[in-house]
Amino acid sequence: MAALLFLLPFYLIVRNGLSTEADITSPEWSLFPSSLHWENITELFDDPSVPMAHALWNSLVIAVLQTGGQLLLGSLCGYGLARIPYKHANKIFYLIVATLMVPAAVTFVPSFVLVSSLGWVSSLRGLVIPGLFAGFTAFMFRQYFLSFPRELEEAARIDGLGYWGTYWRIVVPNSGGFFAAVAVIQFIGSWNAFLWPLVIGQDEDAWTVQVAMSTFLTAQNVNIHELFVAAAVGILPLVLVFVVLQRFLVRGVAETGIKG
Repeated sequence: MAALLFLLPFYLIVRNGLSTEADITSPEWSLFPSSLHWENITELFDDPSVPMAHALWNSLVIAVLQTGGQLLLGSLCGYGLARIPYKHANKIFYLIVATLMVPAAVTFVPSFVLVSSLGWVSSLRGLVIPGLFAGFTAFMFRQYFLSFPRELEEAARIDGLGYWGTYWRIVVPNSGGFFAAVAVIQFIGSWNAFLWPLVIGQDEDAWTVQVAMSTFLTAQNVNIHELFVAAAVGILPLVLVFVVLQRFLVRGVAETGIKG
């Protein structure tokens, strides 16, 4: 029963996306539309007012780059704070934690002013670079690496590996489950981001899928069936990411990130 309730929104998106405006707004609502209109998908990508295909590509590029940056920079920062001896390590960690208490609305305008002064408005640089690092990711990696078995790292040091070699050849390969979990969280967050891409992506060429979807619902025009089709298309990459990484997530929980 719980699974059916979870799938209900997805059913409504697909059902309405393959219906006509009349079927969606009809007072005599039916479980299935009178006929499935697969041409709605073609209509979505042929709509000259909304570059949906390009918006999907922009969202994919932004989500992949930001997820990769978060994993690399966040794990490096977390590993350094957890393992490299430095007298100010705890102070830096507390400063990072303090940034998590600052509301995003407080830093939004200064971030926009900075990106605008660099000339990055309506560019992938302005959309990607501010999201390459997050204090929360560094915090999670630091806490995870504190529980990583030191015996594996000490064996690597005996073999002559330094901190970088130990991180890259020992820690990362044995932390696949945790990396996959963080990757899923970051990818979904980047893909679903709306406010920052809306403000920075002022030209159509810089629109993401979320911004493109918002154009179907305005004060002048309401294009319901294309909005639902766009929602279904926009959800599909997230479902694929979850399906691909699901086994890594399960393995990470079962093994706590350590291979036997």
